[in-house]
Amino acid sequence: MASTRSGNMKLARRKFLRLAVVAAAASATPCIVRAQSYPTRPVRVIVGFPPGGGADIAARLLSQWLSERLGEPFVIENRPGAASEIGTEAAARASPDGYTLLLVTSANLVNASLYQDANFNFLRDIAPVASVIRGAFAMVVSPSFPAQTVPQFIAYAKANPGKINMAAAGAGTRVAGELFKMMTGTDMTAVQYRGGAPAMTDVMSGQVQVFFSPLPEPAEFIKAGKLHALAVTSTTRSAVFPATPTLAEFVPGYEASTFTGIGAPRNTPGEIIDTLNRAINAGLADPNLRSRFTDLATEVFPGTPADCGKFFAAETEKWAKVVKFAGLKPE
Repeated sequence: MASTRSGNMKLARRKFLRLAVVAAAASATPCIVRAQSYPTRPVRVIVGFPPGGGADIAARLLSQWLSERLGEPFVIENRPGAASEIGTEAAARASPDGYTLLLVTSANLVNASLYQDANFNFLRDIAPVASVIRGAFAMVVSPSFPAQTVPQFIAYAKANPGKINMAAAGAGTRVAGELFKMMTGTDMTAVQYRGGAPAMTDVMSGQVQVFFSPLPEPAEFIKAGKLHALAVTSTTRSAVFPATPTLAEFVPGYEASTFTGIGAPRNTPGEIIDTLNRAINAGLADPNLRSRFTDLATEVFPGTPADCGKFFAAETEKWAKVVKFAGLKPE
């Protein structure tokens, strides 16, 4: 009888241990299952600009990759207006469940200082998910402009204060030019345009003298000799125009980049953000997707969500100083 009782106790103990293991596993299951099963339905990606522009094209390339990688459609929703603020507010107010994402651009990092009365706070209300690509501006002038190098341009601008008109087509191009003014002590008059095409046309005709244009928009005009690129604004030379110097070669410390990344409403679960970050970084390592981004004259910019958040904060602080220097206001 003692042996029977001992056997029963061993069976009970084994059963208890099995139940304990199952219970422990079950307590850890919700987060694991949520991350592994995400997404289970279409995900919308809000783009704060009209279809067809550089940001929209980048968003569609990335969304196609994520759709194939994660098995559910990532659908672009264009919400243009107020320099992307309308789309950004829609994303900030969305449910933090991973099914609404925001295409973050350089405009968001400038707007954080420009739109002081916005109904949201970008750094507070948008969680960083991943950096995707970075690009450069080209500082372009007419081939007939008296200054054909950066040192010549700076000397000409200082000799003719206020007489150089600087085209601006959006916050990014404007602050790139204002940063140049701030760092070189030059005085130029900004002329606002509603798009890069009319701005480049007026540079070619001499109506305005200089334009900080995102690459690759002026590429065909530069190659055709209709525009002259004095410099690119990235820290390294562009693969598209390797013979064109960087502004930093003449103005130490100068850097201005276009940027595209992905954000989500704050309080989006960390495991979902990590799932998206891993999928995006896998895409940035894929030769086919990398080449598509190279065609846009950009370079991939992988990193963790924490890296992305540090970049958001640093760029927002940098452009806040430029906005204050230039006394910029929302248009």
